[in-house]
Amino acid sequence: MLKTADNFCRQAVLYFIFIWFGVMVFAPNLLVLLASFLSQDPVWYLRLPLNLENYAALSDPKLLTVILKSLNLAVCTTLFCLIVAYPFTYFIARFARERRALFLMLIIVPFWTNSLIRNYALISILSENGILNTFLMKHGWISEPLKVLYTNAAVFAGMTYTLLPFMILPLYATLEKLDLSLLEAAEDLGAGAMAAFFRVVVPISAPGIVAGCIMVFLPALTLFYVSDILGGADSAVLGSVIRDQFMIVKDWPVGAAINVALTVFMLFLLHLYYKSGNSVDQEQPIW
Repeated sequence: MLKTADNFCRQAVLYFIFIWFGVMVFAPNLLVLLASFLSQDPVWYLRLPLNLENYAALSDPKLLTVILKSLNLAVCTTLFCLIVAYPFTYFIARFARERRALFLMLIIVPFWTNSLIRNYALISILSENGILNTFLMKHGWISEPLKVLYTNAAVFAGMTYTLLPFMILPLYATLEKLDLSLLEAAEDLGAGAMAAFFRVVVPISAPGIVAGCIMVFLPALTLFYVSDILGGADSAVLGSVIRDQFMIVKDWPVGAAINVALTVFMLFLLHLYYKSGNSVDQEQPIW
């Protein structure tokens, strides 16, 4: 009787997963893919015939400029988050379990507040009369307020502030499982502290590094509200272009084509994540 109930529950969960995946993931992406091959209609937004002209729009110089700026911002944000998060997470993972829980709670606390509101709060810090300029001028480090708000630097700060936890959490999931005896064994074999770190810790944490980079890099390309709030007219990201194509220009096919290209890029990054996980699990030959 219990075995029958257990099998029924498993089948129900599997059916629910398949239905959820079909309705929430597969169907919307299929509709976006179909829309990317249709033509623009001034009334109904989409119409036949099918064509590939929407993908030709990806070579537009203005769009390429936004893509390059978005890639530059996303790469800088990802690298900075990794540089800050890795040592921070490494030392948290080596603390006692009670202290780990406290630090993790402090990392998760910002999620209790909407990220849009948190970015609005940055305005009070980065504005000319904000906390940052007031502090620097009070200590005599600057003679006039710095213009940080509505610049690329403000967008970079907002992206980092918003996405840093998404780098910390995957890193913690891998570094927490690190067996410290491996470091001791490496040191017994003559490896220095730095050599042991880069040849033992970093390879083991590779899946967490790749996962964190993906979770930071992709949103940094598309979080248009951060650039809208903290940046100027020249701070538009790829997500801003997609939003404008759907909401302002009403060119749904081109917006769908850009989204499809971004999805393909995301799948490529997920493939890299899968490969990194397999490479760690496989035994490496010693030459």
